[in-house]
Amino acid sequence: MYEITPPARADIVGILVASYDKFGWRVRDGYEELIATAIDAIVTDPIQIGVQEHPEFGLGIRAWHLRLSRDSVPADVRRIVTPRHIIFFREARDRVQILRVLHEAMSLPDQRY
Repeated sequence: MYEITPPARADIVGILVASYDKFGWRVRDGYEELIATAIDAIVTDPIQIGVQEHPEFGLGIRAWHLRLSRDSVPADVRRIVTPRHIIFFREARDRVQILRVLHEAMSLPDQRY
């Protein structure tokens, strides 16, 4: 079970709009599938190889780079050669909370999660 927080939902919408504006529907739809696949991977195993701990952002904060899910999507989506976003999340009681989805050049805002 998982929850996408309002800031993460806004991040995803922004990413998909920007993908469409720059590259068109095929890339936008592919990026959406890549994000969904990454979230599924996180929910399935939130401590798997590739997950990085980020205690500087708060207790239990972890990150998963979208490139780690690239090989788990269909070949037409794999043409997104260099995905550039990171999902920040944490486990909370009975679910995984998706906190933010940010470009790799960004960091979580100064708020604590």
